[in-house]
Amino acid sequence: MIIVGEKLNSTLKAIRPAMEKRDEKKIIDLATRQYNAGSTYIDLNAAMFGEAEVEIMEWLVETVQGALPAPLAFDSPNPEAIKRAFMVNKNPKPMINSITAEKERFDGLAPILSEYEASVVALCMDDSGMPETIDGRLKIADNLIESLTKLGVKLSDIYIDPMVRPVGTGPHYGIVALETIRGVKAKFPEVHIMCGLSNISFGLPARKLVNQVFLVSAMTAGLDGAILDPLDKKLMSLLYAAEAVLGIDEYCVNYLEKFREGEIEA
Repeated sequence: MIIVGEKLNSTLKAIRPAMEKRDEKKIIDLATRQYNAGSTYIDLNAAMFGEAEVEIMEWLVETVQGALPAPLAFDSPNPEAIKRAFMVNKNPKPMINSITAEKERFDGLAPILSEYEASVVALCMDDSGMPETIDGRLKIADNLIESLTKLGVKLSDIYIDPMVRPVGTGPHYGIVALETIRGVKAKFPEVHIMCGLSNISFGLPARKLVNQVFLVSAMTAGLDGAILDPLDKKLMSLLYAAEAVLGIDEYCVNYLEKFREGEIEA
């Protein structure tokens, strides 16, 4: 499972002051704890700072890569911020989070994808918005995969995001996400699936419980990547257990190792 640690995000009130004050110690501590908890990528988002985003994104990249070997996910709708992140990045192949089929957004990131080798999260959204139907999302996924491969992006570097919407705002949204995942994996087995896990529970009480149930359900449908909180020990325990049950973790090697390390919470 590809895990993108979500905690270094300027939309989170608890971390925004540390970015604003350039609190290197706090940023490195949170990045390190996510990495040690199992994150494959460390997500970096400075979008809430407006005109200062580019400068802060550059500082974040330099700060985190100076402390950790983990690849970074550049989380921004701003091509300039992502371009600057690539220019200073020294860690392994990063991830762009994210691109859509919207013409302006796709065209803005296309030159960067042509110039740099990267993984990319591609959202099932175009200029008409976010489709309500499974077929609508699958059509956009097809178009994105075709367009990205034309730019030279490998299928194995594409992470389709089915666009998870809160089940509290529509009883069909969970099923739409799950069936979109199944549809993409059936047609493009080399392509990965990535989603922002906590979107499913927005507006509901006991959100962690809903997130946990959705994670396991989505993994059975083919989800192999998630933007989540790796410091949620219960969530990570369920992830390791699901990998064992689904045969992803052969002979439960990783599950047993995590249990011995005290990382499994029953």
